[in-house]
Amino acid sequence: MRFLTALAALSLTTLGLATPASASEAFEKTPTAQGYGGAIATVDATATAAGLEVLRRGGNAVDAAVAAAATLGVTEPFASGIGGGGFFVYYDARKRQVFTIDGREAGPATMTPAYFVNPATGQPYAFDEARVSGLSVGVPGTLATWESAAKQWGTRSLSGALTDAAKVADRGYTVDGEFRRQVTENAAAFGQFDATKALYLPDGAPPAVGTTIRNPDLAATYRLIARQGTGAFYRGAVGADLLKTVAHPAVSATPSSPWAYPIRPGVLTAADLAKYQVRHPGPTKADYKGLSVYGMSTPSSGGSTVGEALNILEASPLDSATTVEKLHYYLEASALAFADRGRYVGAYTPQSTLRTLLSDRWAGQRACQISPDKALAKPVGPGILGASGCTPAPATAALDNGMSTTNLTVADKWGNVVEYTLTLEQFGGNGMVVPGRGFMLNNELTDFNFTGTQGTFDDPNLPGPGKRPRSSMSPTIVLKDGKPFLAVGAPGGSTIITTVLQIIYGRTDLGLTLPQALAAPRAAQRNTAGIQAEPAFHTTYGPALTALGHVFGADAPEIGAATAIEFTAHGGQLAVAEPVRRGSGSAAVVHPRD
Repeated sequence: MRFLTALAALSLTTLGLATPASASEAFEKTPTAQGYGGAIATVDATATAAGLEVLRRGGNAVDAAVAAAATLGVTEPFASGIGGGGFFVYYDARKRQVFTIDGREAGPATMTPAYFVNPATGQPYAFDEARVSGLSVGVPGTLATWESAAKQWGTRSLSGALTDAAKVADRGYTVDGEFRRQVTENAAAFGQFDATKALYLPDGAPPAVGTTIRNPDLAATYRLIARQGTGAFYRGAVGADLLKTVAHPAVSATPSSPWAYPIRPGVLTAADLAKYQVRHPGPTKADYKGLSVYGMSTPSSGGSTVGEALNILEASPLDSATTVEKLHYYLEASALAFADRGRYVGAYTPQSTLRTLLSDRWAGQRACQISPDKALAKPVGPGILGASGCTPAPATAALDNGMSTTNLTVADKWGNVVEYTLTLEQFGGNGMVVPGRGFMLNNELTDFNFTGTQGTFDDPNLPGPGKRPRSSMSPTIVLKDGKPFLAVGAPGGSTIITTVLQIIYGRTDLGLTLPQALAAPRAAQRNTAGIQAEPAFHTTYGPALTALGHVFGADAPEIGAATAIEFTAHGGQLAVAEPVRRGSGSAAVVHPRD
């Protein structure tokens, strides 16, 4: 009954009638749903309900994805929204092809490799100094992504999705423990700006669990864009307010807590905003044990790194391996792929290099370095392009900091599939809500390396004019015999790559069902001295892996918060979200299995 009430609430909202205080309160937040006719999984019950209602009314996967994403911009404001960007991967059932949209944020035209180096000291800015500033803001790509997807493959207008999501912003949503945690962890940054404080630090403190947050400014912004089109954002009044916030951060005269750094202005211009366009690169592709694994190309490193690691695993002797041995190879393959990512992958990586990294020959050269009974010393060196054998180059390593990302997975009754990862970079981006507009700004440009990380070699991820920073987002669609088998994605900074890799590996090689693969304890080896693991992974597998020479660093309370859909026999769909992580997720199908 609670499930049906949520759908009824959304339907009444679409008709402009009275609704409950929060549709998510009436929606049963179930992490697993199985049935047919369309499926969706997100981190948020209200967003899942919005997408499901679109599917129920005959919309396709793209329509539902845009509706859910617009709703997440309201209810998941620290990890998504029109102030950020993302990557959209789409399987077209009629054409039997995978397409992508690169909606990654872009830097200003005046950006140089020394962009994040303090001219007064010659040293790179501290991360938080760079993050909470106008310097960290890239031109947002989210609205352009929604518009492009809706025009190319959707049946429903973007204005309709924005209008429906505006009603959610007006009605409000209920603060849960996870939302409060995110505010609490960012309270110092949020407290520097009156617009952010007013929305997310009522009375100077994080909102209590059970509080209803309404965002009439965002509702008005959505409605303005619905009426005027995305030009209102990229060339109009909304964009003007964004640029004003970047160039002249509205620092509070009465911050709620001290801040250690000056809050620096940014240099984005109206020309930077107006010339932004999404890109449509071909997807990456890796063939793994009869499966075709499609991912996102550059500036994301997700598709190439997940694909390379899978290829290394396929080239390894694992047919009769135990679970611990398979996890040993998973960790080693991940480290090797991350070494190559650091050396070779950035916004301008040549396609020929990506093809090499995803080739079986390259996988063989990397897999031969793995010993079955002794872990490699970390960090490992990257492979050498054009070389043969197992000799690596000198080791280097640099990690991404971003964690503020969200993900959604959608399939429709026609077999179309969307895997979409969207982000602000850190939770709450750069900490600034655009005054009067209700959305937060990204700090995506801090995904660039502030200085070179590759020794005497060129760093592929240094800033540059109009450049898009390297990402770890890994929206992935897996085909079997040319038809969808699995779609999966996750948030989590550079652990996105290891999370998606581990879920695919768990489903295909460790004998896990999809719900088990998402729930299983996680570990991330990103070519660092120590493995970052969840406590349950460390406790269960740590002793045996330590005996093989693996080193564990500090445990992480949780890694990632994935969503996925598996396509079962006779047109069935199994939608899965996290059962626990990040407060648990929400999955639904149009026609549940009895």
